[in-house]
Amino acid sequence: MNTEKSFSPLSGYLMVLVVFVLFVLGIGGPLITRNLHFLWFLGFGLFMAFGFFYVNPNDSVVLVLFGDYKGTVKQNGFYWVNPFFAKKRISLRARNFDSEKIKVNDKVGNPIQIGVILVWQVKDTFKAAFEVDNYENFVRIQSDSAVRTLAGTYPYDNFDTDSEVTLRSGHTEVNQALEENLKNRLEIAGIHVVEARIGYLAYASEIAGAMLRRQQAAAVVAARFKIVEGAVSMVQMALDHLSKQNIIELDEERKAAMVSNLMVVLCGDKDVSPVVNTGTLHQ
Repeated sequence: MNTEKSFSPLSGYLMVLVVFVLFVLGIGGPLITRNLHFLWFLGFGLFMAFGFFYVNPNDSVVLVLFGDYKGTVKQNGFYWVNPFFAKKRISLRARNFDSEKIKVNDKVGNPIQIGVILVWQVKDTFKAAFEVDNYENFVRIQSDSAVRTLAGTYPYDNFDTDSEVTLRSGHTEVNQALEENLKNRLEIAGIHVVEARIGYLAYASEIAGAMLRRQQAAAVVAARFKIVEGAVSMVQMALDHLSKQNIIELDEERKAAMVSNLMVVLCGDKDVSPVVNTGTLHQ
């Protein structure tokens, strides 16, 4: 037997009456009849009292008799079983696990700090109780291993191209890969992964400053590219408009001067101070 099976115990309320009768016979018998043999009823009643247990909602009790798995009780209530049964409680509630931030290397070797948030619950009590030594500790260790594997699969960020999935930008794909990895790892312990996602992600402290400057530089370059692209379009539009409206005839030299002035005005990061020419164009 390597799978979970259900067990139907006796009602605890019914057995309370039986144990109560045994107690009455064990205590009242010697007092009334002066026969000490009635004490066996008291001893048997005390022994049977060890068979009572209860199951809370979203809780379970695994029953084992001398190393033989008898089944699992999941229905909440008050029950009685053979007092020789060993009882192990396993919660079926969903649990949150927020891992510690660990330092690992990403795909390109950059040291990063990463942590995972995992929502899990026990689905197979037999596997949780007998396939692993401690299923809660198993979840922690396997989560740590899955995070290290994930970090080595993707780069933290990619400054050269946006086509590659990264830890910082590819949230959906990265979290899906993490969840699938954890499902495969925790299945042996009968654990169902409800949700898994990256909860913390940052560069390690020794390179955080350098990477921040790199990100700022990349942002500046991207902004400058957009500014220049827009400025060229505006200059082209201005020249075409002047030419179509026959406002002024410009030779190549004056066009070059106009383009230069407009580019300075449009691309500069500071306000310009124009010089007003009160003479003619040739002065």
